[in-house]
Amino acid sequence: MALWGGRFEGKASPLFRRFNDSLRFDHRLVYADIAGSKCWATAIHKAGVLTAPELTKLHLALDQIARDLGSMSLSSSPSKMLESGEEDVHSWVESELINLIGDLGKKLHTGRSRNDQVATDIRLFLFTATEQLIEAVRAVQTSLVGVADRERLTPIPGYTHLQRGQPILLAHWALAYFEMLDRDAARLADARARTAISPLGSGALAGTAFPVDRHALAKDLGFSAPTRNSLDAVADRDFALETLSACVTTAIHLSRLAEDLILYTTTEFGFVTFDDSVTSGSSLMPQKKNPDALELIRGKVGRILGAHTTLAVTLKGLPLAYNKDMQEDKEPLFDALDNLMLMLQMTCPVLDTMKVDRDRCHAAALGDGCVLATDLADYLVDRGVPFRDAHGVAGRLVRISLERKIPLHELPLAAMQEVEPRIAQDVFTKLTVEASLARRNVFGATAPARVAEAIEEARQRLARRAISSTTG
Repeated sequence: MALWGGRFEGKASPLFRRFNDSLRFDHRLVYADIAGSKCWATAIHKAGVLTAPELTKLHLALDQIARDLGSMSLSSSPSKMLESGEEDVHSWVESELINLIGDLGKKLHTGRSRNDQVATDIRLFLFTATEQLIEAVRAVQTSLVGVADRERLTPIPGYTHLQRGQPILLAHWALAYFEMLDRDAARLADARARTAISPLGSGALAGTAFPVDRHALAKDLGFSAPTRNSLDAVADRDFALETLSACVTTAIHLSRLAEDLILYTTTEFGFVTFDDSVTSGSSLMPQKKNPDALELIRGKVGRILGAHTTLAVTLKGLPLAYNKDMQEDKEPLFDALDNLMLMLQMTCPVLDTMKVDRDRCHAAALGDGCVLATDLADYLVDRGVPFRDAHGVAGRLVRISLERKIPLHELPLAAMQEVEPRIAQDVFTKLTVEASLARRNVFGATAPARVAEAIEEARQRLARRAISSTTG
């Protein structure tokens, strides 16, 4: 049922229909469309357009449509909707409504445009989808805390430029990603707050001609306020762009996590192995165990970044107010949300089932002892050597250890004293992984005591957020 046919005599061509119609992807907005329609019916009833019995009948019919959809997965292609031949989700709902209650169904669209209707639908959809993403982010954070708790005393090399720098705890590494994801959840929540503004009642562009209480309507929709300008309301997709931006950053963090773990599982590193349930093999090489889950997490970032770029480019040259170009917002948005959710969901079992070779990690953290060069410089500073001089001494001793092929911490004391006489026997108590870790004992650092505090604090933060989301 076309919602706009009165001005036209001819029919749209099949090619144009295939090019123009959006039901094949906007069917996912159907529950949002039904919810928004119920609120709109209430609003125009209060404005005197509908009688109380008509409102009741409309609400019951809309509820019936939702029930008839049943447990249909809206991420797939629902045949009941797609076989209807309707142009979009709005025309499908209206057609179903008219089939159920006749001409009364035609009154629902009074004072409403598909322009403010679709803007409302997307906001309602995103409001729920973003909440689900935040919950999925929290689940990954919980898995990271689990890794940190299990490996709170496992040292690994910390890297800069992918070169060994200083020893850190594997738990400290896991909590670094916890912090990244904590910011991601906050960004998603911030975007969600700006999504919760109601454009309904803005009409096509100039506002509805009926005395609708838009503040009450916004509250009925579960939103915080109505939009302030009808032109902006129907033309705005900033909220979707902002959500995609938060999705991109989250995906980038997951990709960095995946890249670390892909490196750590190689034979060259050998820090971790992954469960059979999240890996695959080779069709040719029998020995292979490939980290496919992590590689796909890393690979899907391009799709999400592409979705953000697609929407930004779509919006950048549009005049006010609504233009059909904006129909191109949904496919990249839905694809990004789907794939980020998959990435988050897949990360949890990877982390939860990951096995750590603690002996290999400790050996790598010590290596040839050169990762303790900073500790040697700090030792000299404690004995009154200016840091720049201490840095030079440590560097020369590293060179000697490499030339002699002797680990730094195994150089003879006499060889050290030839470079710097103030080095004493107690230097060897400082040139251990455990001493290096313990010395980094400031807030936010890798000392075991600080990491233990950070694990507990992370748990408390997750618990507070869980309570907040339940009560909020």
